[in-house]
Amino acid sequence: MREGIIVDTGPLVALLNGRDRYHIWAREMFDAAVPPLTTCEAVISETCFLLRGTKGGSQAVFGLLERGVIDIAFRLVPNRAAVQALMNRYADVPMSVADACLVRMTEMDQKAAVMTLDGDFRVYRRHGRQVVPVLMPEDSTG
Repeated sequence: MREGIIVDTGPLVALLNGRDRYHIWAREMFDAAVPPLTTCEAVISETCFLLRGTKGGSQAVFGLLERGVIDIAFRLVPNRAAVQALMNRYADVPMSVADACLVRMTEMDQKAAVMTLDGDFRVYRRHGRQVVPVLMPEDSTG
């Protein structure tokens, strides 16, 4: 599979929750990916929150970081203006901080694609007009 994968919350939750409907898809994607997959702190926060009822959920997230499967490769402060501009542009969607950070990450790495379950990434554009490359199951609606 390809390098340069930016991972969103949905695939992380699906990977770590065996009851998630996209668990098998997420396992296949992570197994085929060249680590590390990159993400932002907002995604880590969302993932831990959504896995709070899953035994060992947060620990598993931090285990992925510790083993180098995922890497936090984004800092919000130097990108605050760009993230805020994206959130303003897509306020009607609405766009979360995590989604804005991921779109910004694709602006910074033109070869990267976002692994996501969120159909809003079909709406978002990087640099104003460019489609954000995504890796998602065909039946994903977000």
